Amino acid sequence: MFKEFRDFAIKGNMIDLAVGVIIGAAFGAIVSSIVDDIFMPVIGLLLNGIDFSNLFIVLSNPNNLPVPSIAVAKEAGIATLNIGLFINAVVKFTIVAFVLFMVIKGVNSLKRKEAAAPAAPAAPSAEVVLLTEIRDALKR
Repeated sequence: MFKEFRDFAIKGNMIDLAVGVIIGAAFGAIVSSIVDDIFMPVIGLLLNGIDFSNLFIVLSNPNNLPVPSIAVAKEAGIATLNIGLFINAVVKFTIVAFVLFMVIKGVNSLKRKEAAAPAAPAAPSAEVVLLTEIRDALKR
């Protein structure tokens, strides 16, 4: 069983997957930063200063405590519906999905070009070459 696992790992499948996961995680962190730190503040500014990272609805506040932020609500154990965080997650997903779509579209177009390229004609077998030489020698 160890030999099978080693053969599987050496083929490159496992290494390719590991590299993909690491790059994906790094890309996810970049997209999160772009959405949280650049896109959403600009969109919030355009929508009269809405802070999407702190946009929420209080679902249950039995003690009628003031709830100025999600952090305060979590600390007090108050149930909230975090609409802004959900919108941020949807924007992040959309960006990642679009980038993956573009990558797959590029790979597919490369595959189509490769498949469309005509294959070189197969070289004649040794028998055919020999018979051609005999024919040409007889013609002379």
